[in-house]
Amino acid sequence: MGTSTRWKGPNGDRWSSVARRLARWRDGSRNADQRLEEIAADYLRALHETLRVDRSAFGLYDTACAAGERLADALGSLAAEGAESADALVARLVSEVGGDGGTLADAAVRRGLAAAVRDIRNMHPELDDAMDGGAAGGGFAWDILCDLYQLFFADTVGEFLRSVVAEHVKVAVPVLIATDPEDRIADWVAETVVGLVPNPCEESAEATDLAQAADTAQDPLAALPRIAESLVPKAVGKALGLITDEVTGESEVAA
Repeated sequence: MGTSTRWKGPNGDRWSSVARRLARWRDGSRNADQRLEEIAADYLRALHETLRVDRSAFGLYDTACAAGERLADALGSLAAEGAESADALVARLVSEVGGDGGTLADAAVRRGLAAAVRDIRNMHPELDDAMDGGAAGGGFAWDILCDLYQLFFADTVGEFLRSVVAEHVKVAVPVLIATDPEDRIADWVAETVVGLVPNPCEESAEATDLAQAADTAQDPLAALPRIAESLVPKAVGKALGLITDEVTGESEVAA
């Protein structure tokens, strides 16, 4: 915002409580891995609770929604053209989807894109073969792109919390820097959140009106970018804890 003041992380009792738990955590201690997962869950819960009180907190909701819409638009061209390397794919997504904002939320989006590409390569080893081979006219399969869509939202949340944890480590427990708890917490958060994010390929088969739109287009795959775009509010809401299924079994949107 035009100053050099370093962001020290979010404030509030929930955030302070989990930061204190992190300060007491030591790698190599008994049940250290389990305790770090519990701390990761507390960080995610703190984020969700903060956003339920104030959806505009950190600018994360609006930034993730805007980036999600841009990603949905980019999926169609990736299905047609693909990319020649993982680096080229990351560069393209950051350019087309990441935006040029300078907030923490903007940075989380850009890092989330890079993390999503990393994770999609782990999920789909065949993607590397396709890119390395430079297949002529070879676009990415839609099952890969739908997984990328889910991973993006999950990794964005993970990368945002990575920044929060990194600041808490620096301020409260510099001795922990060598153990990189922020990396492990971000990975756990992303793995937990990804299952909450709707998959456009799966959702398209269940939405009758969208399926009819696909029939009209003569090509069911042609509708997937529109489906992905329509799911952005739900994807962001789920990832940020604004939409839950806890009350009636039907999605409840936090005010």
